[in-house]
Amino acid sequence: MSLMAQPPQSDNLFAQFRAVIRRIPRGKVMTYGDVAKAAGKPGYARQVAWALHASGGKLPWHRVLGSGGKILLTGESAIEQRTRLELEGVEFRGSKVNLQQCGIKAD
Repeated sequence: MSLMAQPPQSDNLFAQFRAVIRRIPRGKVMTYGDVAKAAGKPGYARQVAWALHASGGKLPWHRVLGSGGKILLTGESAIEQRTRLELEGVEFRGSKVNLQQCGIKAD
């Protein structure tokens, strides 16, 4: 039995997030919060992370970052995310993505 909280399963909610994530173009990024806002669910950043996890890597997961452009993953996953972004031409300032140049804000 897992002691970790299980995310609420909302296929429709996750589908909304997946649709936004699929539209993030190569070389651009969005924050978890901006994905949630673009899907009409401001304040649901954590659920965006759950939707990415549930997708099994079938989305451009590396284009979604924490607030301020920070990679929130750790270890090898963080290295992979940064490498994928750099290969797409995304620029970093230290450990954060340059959101002024590469970020997409929710309308």
